[in-house]
Amino acid sequence: MDAETERRVAENRLNWDDRARVHAASPFYEVERLVSDHGYVSPVARRDHEVLLPHLGTRGLAGRSVLHLQCHIGTDTLCWERLGAAEVWGLDFSPASLELAREIAERAGAHVTYVEGDARRAADAIDRQFDVIVTGTGALEWLPELSSWARSAARLLRPGGVLLVRDDHPLLGALAYESLTVHGDYLSGGVDDYEDDGSYVPGTEGAIAHTAAHNWNHDFQELIGGLLAAGLVIEDFRESPHAEWRSLPCLVETPDGWTMPEGSPRIPLTFAVVARKPASHPVRPA
Repeated sequence: MDAETERRVAENRLNWDDRARVHAASPFYEVERLVSDHGYVSPVARRDHEVLLPHLGTRGLAGRSVLHLQCHIGTDTLCWERLGAAEVWGLDFSPASLELAREIAERAGAHVTYVEGDARRAADAIDRQFDVIVTGTGALEWLPELSSWARSAARLLRPGGVLLVRDDHPLLGALAYESLTVHGDYLSGGVDDYEDDGSYVPGTEGAIAHTAAHNWNHDFQELIGGLLAAGLVIEDFRESPHAEWRSLPCLVETPDGWTMPEGSPRIPLTFAVVARKPASHPVRPA
């Protein structure tokens, strides 16, 4: 990556360091519930698991290892142990986030190994392979490109292992998370540089000291193409009218997540891709 891109990534890291404690204190992340109720699973992790389960066979997660990329403070990460995984790891580029993730896991009685690293180079930070890799909502837009990320994920998967990507739909980036009017590019290649002293968590305005942030839009051609070039096989693709957060101001909350009001156009708000590493793993030249 060029120096300007790495500067943006470094500024994002400082921004997420600031977000960590703010998010941990917010009801949005349900830290105290996760700590006090050892059987509780976050809605995000539960819906991730529902998409993943048909691809795991009859034993599900039993005896399997899970790696959560871009895990932030680990509230969804620790849920994978509660869902049946035998071993759970999390990776994030923010040291402040990981410090809190370890603290939350200890308080919740969860056994999670956390590693600091950039998701684009996760295989350089972790010297082993996993049965399952997951990456959560709101993650991909913080990566400058997806080719290195896909190749790293493929290296970290055991033969036969599966990768689940469930994230905000790229259409939302074109809508600037503001309205049903297209404000920006849908296709990959653009970067949104902005200043924000808050985050997507309600009531956080003025709480972020490092306000510079940068997001990159990634269309499905880039995502699917990157996974295929990394030698993975696409097993599932789906779009959903439900979001995990209020990603448009007009959305209303339901038991299945946030969605468009009744009578409004039905548009995709999240998507999911499941890809598998075959026993024989060819990788096309970059």
